[in-house]
Amino acid sequence: MKRKDYEKALRELQVELCVLQAWVKEKGLRVIVVFEGRDAAGKGGTIKAITERVSPRVFRVVALPAPSDREKSQLYMQRYLEHAPAAGEIVIFDRSWYNRAGVEKVMGFCSKAQYRRFLEVCPEFERYIVDDGILLIKFWLEVSDEEQKKRFEARIEDPLRQWKLSPTDLASRSKWYEYSKARDTMLEATDTDFAPWYIVPSDDKERARLNCIHHLLGLIDYKKVPREKVKLPGRSSKGAYDDRASLKGRRFVASKF
Repeated sequence: MKRKDYEKALRELQVELCVLQAWVKEKGLRVIVVFEGRDAAGKGGTIKAITERVSPRVFRVVALPAPSDREKSQLYMQRYLEHAPAAGEIVIFDRSWYNRAGVEKVMGFCSKAQYRRFLEVCPEFERYIVDDGILLIKFWLEVSDEEQKKRFEARIEDPLRQWKLSPTDLASRSKWYEYSKARDTMLEATDTDFAPWYIVPSDDKERARLNCIHHLLGLIDYKKVPREKVKLPGRSSKGAYDDRASLKGRRFVASKF
């Protein structure tokens, strides 16, 4: 996809996200959007495309670190529920409670009993969320073996991407089929009518972002909220003085560019 075409389409979708934002605030809606997928599937880039032109007070991104010792002793879902949306909020989970069905299962970070229990309880947990009036949307970004390999290699070479590479990422390359089986089992257990999974092919990052945003907008029934015409007020001359000259002698950033 040509960059110019991508940027034009993205801007149009981002305008619609701003329209959606106003509607969510006006109606006090509560929305959860879950992003899952293999490492390097493009979750971060898609979330950035969604959120870069909207208010962080409405679109709130949650990317939790590994649980603390205290959190490990709590109910598994507890730390995620703490971030559930209030009225007028869209909460985006960059990875979610589905860690247990993916990385925790594959890497042995949870017991078999904990894993089985999660698959049993998860639909009940999501039913509770939906029955409370929250709109729950779940996206799975699906990247191919070849494309994931390319992206990992780019992370190794590019200093701007090296921070994205973790020991878990490297381990995930050798456990491709274990992750595939975990994905299939997860979808079988948790793809429900009230909280379905939507699969986003993500080898083409630009198209994946556009398709994902377009689909997200189509899942929420929203309308344009009328806005009062804004008029910029003139500057008052009361108390006028040379406010630029008063900065003389202060520390300025050097003009290097």
